[in-house]
Amino acid sequence: MRIGLGYDIHRLIEGRKLFLGGVEIPYIKGLDGYSDADVLLHAICDAILGAMGKDDIGIHFPNNDPTLKGISSLELLHRVSVLAEKLGFRIINVDSTLILEEPKLSPFKAKMKKTIASVLNIDEDRINIKATTQEGVGAIGRGEAIAAYAVASVEEIK
Repeated sequence: MRIGLGYDIHRLIEGRKLFLGGVEIPYIKGLDGYSDADVLLHAICDAILGAMGKDDIGIHFPNNDPTLKGISSLELLHRVSVLAEKLGFRIINVDSTLILEEPKLSPFKAKMKKTIASVLNIDEDRINIKATTQEGVGAIGRGEAIAAYAVASVEEIK
C-alpha cells in the first residue's frame, strides 16, 4: 500500500462559478484558475499522483497547455484515475479537508462524495470530505481563498 498527500489553494473572485468536489455550489464568487479551479479535486489528484510516485498535477496538466484552459477538474481526476489503472494501481480511499469560511458545504457533501466515487470507480464510503474554517485568520479567514488537503491510499495490483 502507498499513501499520498495533496494540497491546493485558489483565490476567490467575482465572475466565476464555484466548483468543489465536482459540484457547482451556488455562491457569489468562484475560484480563480486555469481550469475550473476545483481545489478539492486538485488536492485529490495530487494525493493520488503522490501515492503512485508520479509527480504532481502541474506536471501532468500544465497551466500553459491551451487544451486545458477552462477544463473541468472532473476530467483531470478521470485522467489521473485512468493513469492509476494503466500503471497497475487501485485507489483504496480518499480523505480530504476543505478550508473555507463560506459557503456552508453540508448540503453538498453527499453529492460531492457520489461524484468523486463515480469518477474514481470506488465505493462512496471510501471517500471522506470534511470542512473547517480558518477562524478568521489569514486570506482564507478573510474569505479571499479556499484551500483543500487530501490523502489517498493506493495499492499495486500488477
